[in-house]
Amino acid sequence: MAASTTREPQPVSLTVHQASRVLEIAFDDGRQFRIPFELMRVYSPSAEVQGHGPGQEVLQTGKREVEITDITGVGHYAVQPRFSDGHDTGIFTWGYLYHLGADEAELWRRYEERLAAAGADRDAPMAVAAGGACGHQH
Repeated sequence: MAASTTREPQPVSLTVHQASRVLEIAFDDGRQFRIPFELMRVYSPSAEVQGHGPGQEVLQTGKREVEITDITGVGHYAVQPRFSDGHDTGIFTWGYLYHLGADEAELWRRYEERLAAAGADRDAPMAVAAGGACGHQH
């Protein structure tokens, strides 16, 4: 066993609900969350969304109707969803999914603030990035 006394909650069930577009996940501490696909997509932990450092985040729009078309386990610590818009590089650890579920209201508030600050509409299509800011093919 690890020497650490704080243990991250582990999932006991995970269900993808296509009709309601939520990922339902229950943890062994008794908490259960229904995380909207849109929230997962706009907060994807990928470099494509998060950038390579503070202030390099790419504001995501037009993701309200996004679906998860496939989901793959990554070891015993995460899942990697494929979204209907082709995004598939985000690896969602159990801790990150717990954060998305537990802090959903605050995360939506921050997202709405970022949209307002950018003068962007939540449902506007994503603009095509000119030249790929991080040099990766997306």
